Amino acid sequence: MKTAISIPDALFQEAETLAKRRGISRSELYATAIAGYVKDERFFGVREQLDAVYGAAPEASELEPEPAAMQWRSLPREKW
Repeated sequence: MKTAISIPDALFQEAETLAKRRGISRSELYATAIAGYVKDERFFGVREQLDAVYGAAPEASELEPEPAAMQWRSLPREKW
């Protein structure tokens, strides 16, 4: 799909330089950048939603002391 966009001259020059340095076309550079942005946006808000559930009172999601100690003791002993 062909499209036309407007971007600042300085950003265009940086994109040109990057495309040449990577040996890819300008179209490939823009398509890769947009694909990455779209991928990141798919999960936008997930962390915020989890923070809304667990972030307000992080101590509420902590284990009780005894189960936490049992869990800690179950880990293998390793030398660091």
